Amino acid sequence: MIKVLYGDDRAAMYNYAKKILGEGYEIVEGEGLGSADMVNVFVGGSLFADKRRILVKDLGESKEAFAELPKYLETENEVVLVESKLDKRGVVYKELVDRKVEVREFRAAAPPDKKLVFDILDMAMRGEGKKAVEMTQKIEAAGQDVYMFFGLIVSQAIKKLEMGNRDARRVISLLAQTDVLMKSSSLSPWLLVQRVLVQISSGR
Repeated sequence: MIKVLYGDDRAAMYNYAKKILGEGYEIVEGEGLGSADMVNVFVGGSLFADKRRILVKDLGESKEAFAELPKYLETENEVVLVESKLDKRGVVYKELVDRKVEVREFRAAAPPDKKLVFDILDMAMRGEGKKAVEMTQKIEAAGQDVYMFFGLIVSQAIKKLEMGNRDARRVISLLAQTDVLMKSSSLSPWLLVQRVLVQISSGR
């Protein structure tokens, strides 16, 4: 079994690889491999198990080794490749797709627009909850990180408190309750953020 993960969200790729491979897997640095080294990685078990579980980092940095990858797609070992980039026009990528190998991209979420986040909190505090929620839904659709977004809202609320805003203490209390729910609830974090914006807007 071979799976290929690529993109700029390295942490997410490693977390996904760990779910696949479990604990105690081998790590191989692909950059230094040559074509002759590939058989040692992809063929044969270990002394303690019939199958090996292997994470291969940046095999694509060795063009020679990466070109050999299609020869080993039927390996009995469990192998996950983690790549920073993948040439979708290349022969290897096309063969991976043709042979239905799982190839998954992981993109780091874009940081939220600070000004837009501040505008959303201001809207909610003015009672324009519906409009604040609509703008938040657009941010969600753009693939931005909900926890960064929420953190900016909290920071803005704290600034308002420091500047003497009378309603800021209530807002911070609601945000604190939402923070707990985001860490413990099975509900969508974006749904929880939208809910607290409505609560802020309604004066509760």
